[in-house]
Amino acid sequence: MNKPTWLKKRLPKEADYENVRTLLKKSRLHTVCQEANCPNLWECFSRNTATFLIMGDRCTRDCRFCAIAHGPTSPLNPREPIRVAEAVETLQLRYVVITSVTRDDLANGGADFFARTVYEIKKKVPEILVEILVPDFQGVIEAVRTIVEVRPDAVSHNMETVARLYADVRPEAGYRRSLDLLRRVKSCDPTIYTKSGLMLGLGESDEEILETLQDLLEAGCSLLTLGQYLQPTPQHLAVQRFVSPETFDKWREIALEMGFAGAAAGPFVRSSYQARELYRTVSI
Repeated sequence: MNKPTWLKKRLPKEADYENVRTLLKKSRLHTVCQEANCPNLWECFSRNTATFLIMGDRCTRDCRFCAIAHGPTSPLNPREPIRVAEAVETLQLRYVVITSVTRDDLANGGADFFARTVYEIKKKVPEILVEILVPDFQGVIEAVRTIVEVRPDAVSHNMETVARLYADVRPEAGYRRSLDLLRRVKSCDPTIYTKSGLMLGLGESDEEILETLQDLLEAGCSLLTLGQYLQPTPQHLAVQRFVSPETFDKWREIALEMGFAGAAAGPFVRSSYQARELYRTVSI
C-alpha cells in the first residue's frame, strides 16, 4: 500500500539534530525515537529533545507492530539513571519523557529502575516535569505503587489498539490489564495525570475506537494521543488503511467532547510527541 502525500515529511536542517545524536552516543543512552524508527526523530532532535529509553535496547516481548529489537536482554547498568539525568541537564529540558523496553525478566518489570531514574532527574533538575511511559509490569500492583511514590508528573501507558486486535497486535499483553494499570495509578494518587495512546490503521472500526476511548475515560485517563500506524518492516503487521488528517481532526474533537482533558491526533502523532504541549492543556 503506497503512502499518501500527507505522510511525507521534509527533514529539518537544524544543527541541533547532530548535537543531540552526539550527546546520546557519548552518554551511551538509547532513545525510543531511534530504536522504534519514529518518523518525528529529525524534528524532535532538531528541537533539542528526545524520549529516553531505559533498561537497554532489547525487549522481552515481540509485539507485531513495534520496531524495537527483542531478546536476549542484558543486565541493567546501575549508572544509567544518573547518565539520563546528566543528559537532561545538558539539554536544558523543561519536560522529559522516560520510557523503557518491556523487561518481563525483572522483578516488578523494572519499576524500581523507573523510580530511580525519575529520582535522579528531579534531584539534578528540580524544576523539571517528568512523564514516564511505562509497560504493563505484568499487572503487578506493587510496581504501580513504586512508580507513583516518586511522584512523576504524568504516567502514560499505551493501549495501542482496540480489544479485538490484541491477540494479533500485542499477543503478550492484555487489554484489561492495561486499563487496570491506568486505573491503579489514579487510585494510588489521583493528582497524577494519566495518558494513553492508540494507533489507527490496524483494522479497527470506528465503533471499536469509541469503545476504547470510553474505557479509557472510565479508567481515569486524562490525556489521549491518536496516530497513524506505520509498518516498520515487511515482517511486521501490514497497514490496513491510512487515516486522513481531516479524520484525525474529527477524532480529536470527539475525544474532547467525550471528556478527555487533552487530546492530540494526527498522522505523525506519537505518545511522546510534543508531550509538554499536551500536558500544559491540563496543568495550566
